[in-house]
Amino acid sequence: MKTMIAVDEALAMIRACCTPLPSERIALAQAGERVLAEAIDAPRALPPFDNSAMDGFALRWREDLAEGSELAVLAEQAAGDGIAGQSDGACSIMTGARLPDGLDTVVPVEDCTVTARDPAGAALSIRLSITPRSGQHVRHAGEDVATGERVLDAGTRLNQEAVMVLRGIGIGEVDVRRRPRLALACTGRELVDTDGAALAPGQIANTNGPYLAQLFTDAGAEVVERVTVPDEPEALATLLARWLDAGIELVVTTGAVSMGRYDFVPYVLRAAGAELRFHKLKMRPGKPLLFATAGRGTLVFGLPGNPVSSAVGARFHVDAALRALAGQPPETALRLPLAADASKKPGFTMIQKAALVLNAQGQLQVQLLKGQESFKTAPLLRARVWALLPEDASTLPAGTRVPIFPLRPHGASFDGLTQ
Repeated sequence: MKTMIAVDEALAMIRACCTPLPSERIALAQAGERVLAEAIDAPRALPPFDNSAMDGFALRWREDLAEGSELAVLAEQAAGDGIAGQSDGACSIMTGARLPDGLDTVVPVEDCTVTARDPAGAALSIRLSITPRSGQHVRHAGEDVATGERVLDAGTRLNQEAVMVLRGIGIGEVDVRRRPRLALACTGRELVDTDGAALAPGQIANTNGPYLAQLFTDAGAEVVERVTVPDEPEALATLLARWLDAGIELVVTTGAVSMGRYDFVPYVLRAAGAELRFHKLKMRPGKPLLFATAGRGTLVFGLPGNPVSSAVGARFHVDAALRALAGQPPETALRLPLAADASKKPGFTMIQKAALVLNAQGQLQVQLLKGQESFKTAPLLRARVWALLPEDASTLPAGTRVPIFPLRPHGASFDGLTQ
């Protein structure tokens, strides 16, 4: 087992222990926030046919059309109407309606005058008030997405915008990665799970459990169990044995991973035959973080108990495993300049709570917040991102570009962006 390794080395080690999970086919309506297992090429065009961008009159453009030209209105086409061929005259048409075969240009209502109407008020003839351009105000078939075009790659997380496009091109089912199963155990006899409960001397509210369970769910895991256990190795050992026997993909614990008398998680893992891959990182907060593999490939993360240390380990290290199990590439950072000078102890990557602010020129900058201690959660109310201060740095002048990541997984995607 390695101790005190760099953050990048730890992330690489975690990814090396992950194999993408099998795929399953599900209805598109249930696919929001799932990860594609296969690339998708468009089975049909979007739009699927030439249609009008305006309420007006469709016609076949010719060079002698000019202001003052008169045309007979031979048909009417509303959105959803059937299609018929037409080679002469005009067709009254509504926005989104398919152009009749043979017509290729739309003149808006405001650019012509109706010169005759039938008893019901429908136009029978029009006079052009402008000289139309060939093909104007037409949305062409495939102008948004062409048939056969690669729309999404494997490994893409399906946000609602992606689902909207897939629905438009006729996708009804998708192949996605199975959600990894995750069990979460918070250790500590001081923890109280009931929200708003009165606290006895020495007790604290269990903020880690609900926060992490939601973070892991948002990151793509199926949280199958969340428990709070006392500082008793036997209680955790019993749970661990059950989870390993069930083949749970990830086990996450909080607390009991440092060097104190009650820090028993490493002992329980060794007794269960787990291989400890690393314990302690060159990172603050979250230095005591532990990573192990056990059973038939279960990934085990021992997160520190302080809430911000726990949040950092979950956000960067557990999420790295969830991405790899879903067949996604490593997360990419956006680099933005610091709003003020910063200093730190060299030898550790500092992961800082940060806000995003605009300078006098309207440029986006990173503002490191007060209250970086690992027990202080109130600064998270202002934080929007995590800012990473490099391991070897001691001073970082204002304007130094530093990597930033969204506060929560997929809260705002920087993937594919570089700066």
